[in-house]
Amino acid sequence: KALSRHGWKLDEIEEVELNEAFAAQVLAVLHDLPFAPEIVNRQGGAIALGHPLGASGARILTTLLHGMKRHGSKKGVATMCIGVGQGITTLVERP
Repeated sequence: KALSRHGWKLDEIEEVELNEAFAAQVLAVLHDLPFAPEIVNRQGGAIALGHPLGASGARILTTLLHGMKRHGSKKGVATMCIGVGQGITTLVERP
């Protein structure tokens, strides 16, 4: 929904930071949203970097922003869990 609301196409996304409390989460997302695996969690994701309760959204967004700068990416997506089966997506566009 977020991509279509902003007129973005899936193939325009250059960097994706997925919430990854469990490895199976990433596999399920890649099954439903065919992001190129090489642009997903390039820095390692929560399994490698940590999943700080209460701050995981800040960690995910910060990791996305640093990754986009490092790779020169223009469009990125961060996904975060809210709890109780809810989630949120943040779209980031750099000039």
